[in-house]
Amino acid sequence: MDALSPAPVVAPELEAAGPASRRRTVAVKVGGVTVGGGAPVVVQSMTNTDTADAEGTARQVAALARAGSEIVRITVDREEAAMAVPEIKERLLKMGLDTPIVGDFHYNGHLLLTKYPACAEALDKYRINPGNVGFGEKRDRHFTTIVEQAIRYRKAVRIGANWGSLDGDLLTALMDENAKLPRPAEARAVTREALVRSALLSAALAEEIGLPRDQIILSAKVSAVQDLITVYAELARRADYALHLGLTEAGMGSKGIVASSTAMGVLLQQGIGDTIRVSLTPEPGGDRTREVTVAQEMLQTMGLRTFVPLVAACPGCGRTTSTTFQELAFEVQDFIRTSMPEWKKRYPGVETLNVAVMGCIVNGPGESKHADIGISLPGTGEFPTAPVYLDGKKAMTLRGPSLREDFKKIVEDYVERRFGVTGTGRAPGVDAGIDAAE
Repeated sequence: MDALSPAPVVAPELEAAGPASRRRTVAVKVGGVTVGGGAPVVVQSMTNTDTADAEGTARQVAALARAGSEIVRITVDREEAAMAVPEIKERLLKMGLDTPIVGDFHYNGHLLLTKYPACAEALDKYRINPGNVGFGEKRDRHFTTIVEQAIRYRKAVRIGANWGSLDGDLLTALMDENAKLPRPAEARAVTREALVRSALLSAALAEEIGLPRDQIILSAKVSAVQDLITVYAELARRADYALHLGLTEAGMGSKGIVASSTAMGVLLQQGIGDTIRVSLTPEPGGDRTREVTVAQEMLQTMGLRTFVPLVAACPGCGRTTSTTFQELAFEVQDFIRTSMPEWKKRYPGVETLNVAVMGCIVNGPGESKHADIGISLPGTGEFPTAPVYLDGKKAMTLRGPSLREDFKKIVEDYVERRFGVTGTGRAPGVDAGIDAAE
């Protein structure tokens, strides 16, 4: 068919745009949160405090939870940390937070969970790394001890294989088998296979011990994007356990964000993944909640969940030499995020709001019409007026030095009118410095 031949108004492939159907997995309860089984993809994070500092750890868990982390993992690496877990849980409950807490165990989890039953009971999930739960004949014994505690206290378990601490015996055996083949696979492919088998064999052992499938979550983390995509696609093909996604040691800043978003975005688009964590390296003294924001934005921009209203803004160009639209975009975004805790209580559905802050006449009016609320600011050389669009129609024009505060007030009024229990959804009224649309 050539370009001039008749064609349907909408091509079939455009009709199908969007993420694939979610892969069906076994649902797992982690505290009050459901992971898998068709539940929305869950956002997870991890503290970087010394868990033995119960007050400091509880504060950071609370900050992560309030930022939107639905499950928070803490390190339980020694006796002092295990002893602090019940106090951390108690402090969170006093703050009105029942966010599920995951205990991250390496090397000595079997000892800590048996010696400190209050810790075992206070946690909502145990994380086991099959590569360092024990070595030689001790491996299965230590693994069994942890699983038996999970059975006793009815706790979920994440069996998390990791590229950096892979079961050496399993990897050696697979490498030896591969070397005897007529056409051996590359070492990297064998290592990926070892990672997948480590997770699946450990899950099978956990079930043999008596842990139900609805208490098992798997992960197989690596630090390279293509490896992660390959490993999780294979895990999803071979089993229906709930899967936790995460690019381990993703890195700092934009590199960590891009790598995590690329790898997990591909998998989520394929319907793979039930809970995610973005493992960003924070700047010294940086905000740990950044990883939560990135995870939420990843899911929301993919259309998988909604958390906060989206603010669309143009990147700027030679037409927008003024910084007005940049400043307004940041102010509006901060205003919305700051307002969300209260808005969520008062305005059901407000997280679906779309706001556009555009910098000039080229795409400004059109993009603003596509948003619930949009403003098209004057670019360089344009007449100093800013038309405002509500629900696709021009509602008013803003002028003067109070423009930024006027627009934030319009957003606030729109939210109250549209999402309030008695809201009308109508455009807010005209105030000083605002001209009604003709």
